[in-house]
Amino acid sequence: MDNHPTSWAPRRNLVVVAWGLTALLLVGTVADAFFGDGKGAVLTGLATLAVGAFAGHWTLVRPRLAADEHGLQTRTLSGTHRLPWTGTTVRLRSTRRLGHDGVTLELERDEQLFIFGQTDLGEDPRDVLDVLTELRARSTGA
Repeated sequence: MDNHPTSWAPRRNLVVVAWGLTALLLVGTVADAFFGDGKGAVLTGLATLAVGAFAGHWTLVRPRLAADEHGLQTRTLSGTHRLPWTGTTVRLRSTRRLGHDGVTLELERDEQLFIFGQTDLGEDPRDVLDVLTELRARSTGA
């Protein structure tokens, strides 16, 4: 067996930083509510909710993508979705916006479409595609 990962999730340090920032923003919101003006508390409260939502999402959906000899498994807030190798399309999509190239990994089966970026996977989607292609070839005997 090779040393390639078979599951991918947001980097742990990113999740920890997001939770830490959420805690700091919460302290700032409470302090602003008691000692500052109400408008500042509303703004920091909204920032707390936004960063906390990202941190919560990244915590709950670990791992975002996993692969084995039977197929792929993705986790979303609505649950775990199993995608067998047969009938599942795996591809990269590249876009260019504001001078920045973005690459996403797309998984498609029937009416389901899952899109993963580097933040979701914790590594470059191109590297993940290479591992998935190798694993799929070994699993299907192609």
